Amino acid sequence: MLLIGLRNPGSRYAGTRHNIGADAVAVVAERIGESFRSAPRSIPAELADGRLGDTRVRLAVPTTYMNESGQAIGPLLRYFAPESFIVAHDDIDLAFGTMRIHHGRGSGGHNGIKSIVDTTGGSDFWRLRIGVGRPPGKMDPADFVLQRFGAGGEAEILVQEAADVLEAFVAGGVEAARQVAGDLKRG
Repeated sequence: MLLIGLRNPGSRYAGTRHNIGADAVAVVAERIGESFRSAPRSIPAELADGRLGDTRVRLAVPTTYMNESGQAIGPLLRYFAPESFIVAHDDIDLAFGTMRIHHGRGSGGHNGIKSIVDTTGGSDFWRLRIGVGRPPGKMDPADFVLQRFGAGGEAEILVQEAADVLEAFVAGGVEAARQVAGDLKRG
C-alpha cells in the first residue's frame, strides 16, 4: 500500500492549503515512528516505510512542485509497482473540513492530479480530497491555496483527521475510510 501526499516543496510553502495532503501523510509517518528519506534512483520524492497494524505501507511526498506531481508519481509506481495507492490532496471545491474518497475520476481542475493522470496514462487510483474551502470574494484560487491557514488550530485538526482517514483506508479499506471521513464532517 502506497500513501502519497501532494505538496509544493520548501519552507516557502510549508503550512499552506496546497500542502495539506503531504502534511497528512507526514502525520501518518510520525504516528508509525518513521522518517522520510530520499527515494531511490533519482525518483523526485521522499519516502518512509513502516507498518500500520498488519499492513506494510510506503509513504511518499514528491519533491517536485504540485503541478509536476506526475514526474514523481509515475517513476514511483514503475519502481515499486504497488498493488494500490491513494493520493491525498487539497480541494477548494469542498467546504473546509469535508473529505471525500474517490476512485477513477478526472482531475477536477486540480493541476497536481492532472499531472499524475497525464503521466501515468489514467485515473485508476484512489484520491482523498481534503476540503480547504473556496477563496473569498474574487481572490485567485492559486493565490488562496498558496496561503497559510489562519490562526486557531483548525488546520492542525484537519491534518490529524485526514491522517485518520488514511489510516482507516489502510486498515479497513475504502468503506472504513469513507465512514471515518463521514463521521468527521463539520457542521
